[in-house]
Amino acid sequence: MTAAPPRAWRLVEPSALPGFGPALGFTLAYLSFFLLLPLAALVLRPWEAGLDHVWGVITQPRTIAALQLSFGAAFVAALINAVFGTVVAWILVRYEFPGRRLLDAFVDLPFALPTAVAGISLAAIYAPNGAIGSLFAPLDIRIAYTPLGVMIALIFVGFPFIVRSIQPVLEDLHVEVEEAAATLGATRLRTIFTVVAPAILPALLAGFSLAFARAVGEYGSVIFIAGNLPNVSEIAPLLIVIRLEEFDYAGAAAIGLVMLAVSLLMLLVLNVLQGRISRRGRA
Repeated sequence: MTAAPPRAWRLVEPSALPGFGPALGFTLAYLSFFLLLPLAALVLRPWEAGLDHVWGVITQPRTIAALQLSFGAAFVAALINAVFGTVVAWILVRYEFPGRRLLDAFVDLPFALPTAVAGISLAAIYAPNGAIGSLFAPLDIRIAYTPLGVMIALIFVGFPFIVRSIQPVLEDLHVEVEEAAATLGATRLRTIFTVVAPAILPALLAGFSLAFARAVGEYGSVIFIAGNLPNVSEIAPLLIVIRLEEFDYAGAAAIGLVMLAVSLLMLLVLNVLQGRISRRGRA
């Protein structure tokens, strides 16, 4: 009896659903046209003016201050949203109360509201003569036209990402799990840290990544409340626009390239951390 011929190696196991080749080709073409080509142009454009010009642009004190404000305010805003967004998601999932559906709809308001309208509204509210800004004016605390105003605008635009990332996980985390921990003698605080927190942590990191990425490149809702003072409240996207208005396309691309590199690095770190936490939870 002769042995069966060796099985040929396959890169992809056969599927009951046909069409892998066309689907893969469409995916690669779509990503190349709408993602890879713009990124390639951003990477190549700064070097047209030479390395000295690129280095001079990204090392200017004004550029460094704008990048520090954009990334610093985005990171702090994402941290604040991570705390309060988790609380809001918990309330929407775990409790029934009048107006819950209306509150749930309000969470998505930053998605639907045009960014320019949001910026004008925030500037009007937090200005020294605004409804909230006037309360802090006697204390000599200015919100609008300061880095604090920038952070408030970024909190506004990033808040829904945290809530919508955590909410489905909490809905799948049945109350019976928490009740079982309570019957075993766990306090409410211990139940939160040993049962709830490990379950929602990967989703929380995903929401944090989305909120941070959105806040770093936000322009419309920030431009009206920032004040746009160089070295004080000027954000990096505005500095890119200023470079474009000066027809310094290489300089604008150089700032964008720095933002892209730092954002990718931080997102990579967060994704690796999220993957390790998810694998540890399954183990």
